Amino acid sequence: MFPLKDAEMGAFTFFASALPHDVCGSNGLPLTPNSIKILGRFQILKTITHPRLCQYVDISRGKHERLVVVAEHCERSLEDLLRERKPVSCSTVLCIAFEVLQGLQYMNKHGIVHRALSPHNILLDRKGHIKLAKFGLYHMTAHGDDVDFPIGYPSYLAPEVIAQGIFKTTDHMPSKKPLPSGPKSDVWSLGIILFELCVGRKLFQSLDISERLKFLLTLDCVDDTLIVLAEEHGCLDIIKELPETVIDLLNKCLTFHPSKRPTPDQLMKDKVFSEVSPLYTPFTKPASLFSSSLRCADLTLPEDISQLCKDINNDYLAERSIEEVYYLWCLAGGDLEKELVNKEIIRSKPPICTLPNFLFEDGESFGQGRDRSSLLDDTTVTLSLCQLRNRLKDVGGEAFYPLLEDDNNELSAAATLPLIIREKDTEYQLNRIILFDRLLKAYPYKKNQIWKEARVDIPPLMRGLTWAALLGVEGAIHAKYDAIDKDTPIPTDRQIEVDIPRCHQYDELLSSPEGHAKFRRVLKAWVVSHPDLVYWQGLDSLCAPFLYLNFNNEALAYACMSAFIPKYLYNFFLKDNSHVIQEYLTVFSQMIAFHDPELSNHLNEIGFIPDLYAIPWFLTMFTHVFPLHKIFHLWDTLLLGNSSFPFCIGVAILQQLRDRLLANGFNECILLFSDLPEIDIERCVRESINLFCWTPKSATYRQHAQPPKPSSDSSGGRSSAPYFSAECPDPPKTDLSRESIPLNDLKSEVSPRISAEDLIDLCELTVTGHFKTPSKKTKSSKPKLLVVDIRNSEDFIRGHISGSINIPFSAAFTAEGELTQGPYTAMLQNFKGKVIVIVGHVAKHTAEFAAHLVKMKYPRICILDGGINKIKPTGLLTIPSPQI
Repeated sequence: MFPLKDAEMGAFTFFASALPHDVCGSNGLPLTPNSIKILGRFQILKTITHPRLCQYVDISRGKHERLVVVAEHCERSLEDLLRERKPVSCSTVLCIAFEVLQGLQYMNKHGIVHRALSPHNILLDRKGHIKLAKFGLYHMTAHGDDVDFPIGYPSYLAPEVIAQGIFKTTDHMPSKKPLPSGPKSDVWSLGIILFELCVGRKLFQSLDISERLKFLLTLDCVDDTLIVLAEEHGCLDIIKELPETVIDLLNKCLTFHPSKRPTPDQLMKDKVFSEVSPLYTPFTKPASLFSSSLRCADLTLPEDISQLCKDINNDYLAERSIEEVYYLWCLAGGDLEKELVNKEIIRSKPPICTLPNFLFEDGESFGQGRDRSSLLDDTTVTLSLCQLRNRLKDVGGEAFYPLLEDDNNELSAAATLPLIIREKDTEYQLNRIILFDRLLKAYPYKKNQIWKEARVDIPPLMRGLTWAALLGVEGAIHAKYDAIDKDTPIPTDRQIEVDIPRCHQYDELLSSPEGHAKFRRVLKAWVVSHPDLVYWQGLDSLCAPFLYLNFNNEALAYACMSAFIPKYLYNFFLKDNSHVIQEYLTVFSQMIAFHDPELSNHLNEIGFIPDLYAIPWFLTMFTHVFPLHKIFHLWDTLLLGNSSFPFCIGVAILQQLRDRLLANGFNECILLFSDLPEIDIERCVRESINLFCWTPKSATYRQHAQPPKPSSDSSGGRSSAPYFSAECPDPPKTDLSRESIPLNDLKSEVSPRISAEDLIDLCELTVTGHFKTPSKKTKSSKPKLLVVDIRNSEDFIRGHISGSINIPFSAAFTAEGELTQGPYTAMLQNFKGKVIVIVGHVAKHTAEFAAHLVKMKYPRICILDGGINKIKPTGLLTIPSPQI
């Protein structure tokens, strides 16, 4: 996106053709409205950026198939030059022609043809340079198929376009379908416009439309189109006085037969522009964030660095991209429909005026005439930025150029407000957008700072690139994606075709044919590039957030999905994934018991196990459960956590439904989850983080999780991140890590196991030499957990963990299952709510002891994996001093 600079934003509106309501497609589903089709095709236009083209910004869909398009706009156009009724100088004509051709050439490289070229669509910026407007109308309407008006203006249409007539592809048999207009039709339109500039007036003003079209078609019989046009309009003397280069240019543009007419690319290389072309520097598109090209390759600095610091007009907002300015304009109260109503482009009608015609027996008719609102009114309304500038008047210049190395940057007061309010705050979003824009431009060098800022929040406008950075996407992603065969049929194609029309189709973008095609390519690319994995239903839902945020960058959507799945869904898409799913659900059950034993007990008693409701949650990472706007907020935090964070989200969801679940039986719970009630996502995220911070890392250990990446730090492979931190990675395996156990043994245990190294960390032990020894605690320090040693008292005296209490298993519980009263019963009660680790040397006994505590509604109960024997080699067991 280019900076806004001196340009403005404009909006124009039109209607798509209405479809019959009682007709379905070949798949049995209702036909996609034409406005949705146009909206999908429009998106690619936002990526076509060139100095000679007006930048497309946004499109919105209103009632009755109305569409409003927002694009860069300039107040002046060639129409203003023609109103002066003076011939334009030949040098200016050549410059105008060359700049128009630059825009046409760039459009053609992207498969776009203007078709609506006219003086009022060729704009002039404040420096007098050309910008082509409405160049995407022909493309977004499928060459005019999806609207009820013709694309183009009769006076400027090429003869072959006129001869073809107005048609819709649907009105013709496939064998007789006329070809859409090509680049050469724009060259003819340019020739007519240049002719008008040379003679200083418009052509065909004395003829009605039908006579103009007939006259243009008769030019087939003449040898010199230029002379005939000049004679017809009485300006032969002016034409004869033009330089040979201009005559040559007009003759080439106004060649009647398209086979002999040059394309914009060919015309630009013609000798007629030999003196003009050296005045222009060829346009090169800046390298994208994820590419093999150097982003700083074309960076140039002025000889005098002080020139960079000069304040010319202090209009910092104009230095931001037009996309950012429009986004902030909307936040500041901008309303497209209101702007168009104020300019009387949109007019409301009383209901009586919308009644259809009806006929009396004598043939007399009453009712409305033809509704001309379906025709194109190509008036562009300039969007005023006064309200936005007034809103940002107190924002200082330093906010537009934040210092990234300054760790003391304080967030505004809005940072303490709820997320939904922060996302609507204009000043706050301005600060966040600018900060993230600068950090992302420094990616991957500033990856850690991106991570740090993302923990505060992620501005919606920057979410797509920020997610890619959090997932560690790097390299030439486009080359990799392009190299994947997405065309050859594969067995999965049928299932993909069935799933896509059911995936988040409430969203206009994803429900468009363009969205379906992109879905198909990205999903197929993933299946083809992962031959060891298979397509499971739900993969389409998993793809949806990435595709929505990177709709015009399929390679990035694919790269993000390819990085996301191994991190959070490792081996979930194996052909036989039952063992992976079962282990995941078992760990989730243990997490419920760990954080909410009362709820766990109830759900187990009524038989409402996670297998009945949680598989779609985790297989799609909640994208099958929540709409996209909730998924964005949920994944903003999910991407900061490791592979265990989804368990905490699942528990947080259950806790929001806790009262209803506890009050209901099996059948009612099934009905409750068949149509999940409204979930407060912000509360869910907040509680998930709290649950995550209370969960020891190894409590969510899974044998089938992604193996940890080798660490190059000097801490023996241990992560240097804080113990309870949403940014900590999955720890690498050590001698004190958890060991794998058979799935049946895991299912038999109600409470999770934790590793010896987690226990050591939780006991606040410090490293001396190879092992860890107890640290000196201050009087004010409080233990983070309680260790309950269930061995007999003799074994306990021979060596135990410092600070642990001894409750022998053999005498711990009464026949009724109640905890035996003893000297440590009160201490156990005092630690209720904190992490309690059960330690023994018989795994069966520790599991039973933990299960009893869970039955008694003790939360945060876990078992030391490997028992006391795991701690013995460390030398950390304490032997009490003999009593004197």
